Amino acid sequence: MLSGATALRDRILAFAAEHAGVAVDQCAMDDDGVVCGERRLTLAELIAAGRKRGIRFTEARKAFGSPRSVTANTQGFRIAVHRITGEIRILYSVQATDPGIVINPEQVRGQIEGGVAQGIGFVLTENFHVDGNGVMINPNLRNYRIPTYADIPRTEVLIVESRDSVGPWHSKGIAECCVNPVAPALANALEDATGVRYRDLPLSPERIYARLTTARLIPAT
Repeated sequence: MLSGATALRDRILAFAAEHAGVAVDQCAMDDDGVVCGERRLTLAELIAAGRKRGIRFTEARKAFGSPRSVTANTQGFRIAVHRITGEIRILYSVQATDPGIVINPEQVRGQIEGGVAQGIGFVLTENFHVDGNGVMINPNLRNYRIPTYADIPRTEVLIVESRDSVGPWHSKGIAECCVNPVAPALANALEDATGVRYRDLPLSPERIYARLTTARLIPAT
């Protein structure tokens, strides 16, 4: 069965061959274009040519595997916000999870605690900085800050078992699903604490301070 990427490649090659007037077996993709015989066409050229003819380069495929159910996760935070510095301090963290029937309780708890820690990093400290050319300018752990063990609060894990109808031994998968509710839960807690809704990550002190000043919740300096 063709993957979506393979199908899209074949569609691009077929169009490029027709556009260049050569056989499709004479065309091959490189980094950002298609080489057809002695001629090279960039992807931008092909997209523009396709647009003129009402052609969009899209493909879709389906993948079929073992049936599975979706694990449900709910996260809660109690936080304190310093209205002058914009600093967030997490006072309490709890996540409730429905993993079906638990096969390895410690592994489930460890996965959830690690996922919450990863999510907190996404929300509070981790941030890509790019220049005008789209080049990342903080490509190291000195400037791209990942939280350490000392930065992460203990998370209380509540496991709510159920009997899944399709999983092995009535269990569900955990994987990275425990990361998903962290950002919205922290954003909701921040709104509850400040009355201001933040829709951009990370929730850095600078960003929080700027919005609080704009909302006139603290005096501008």
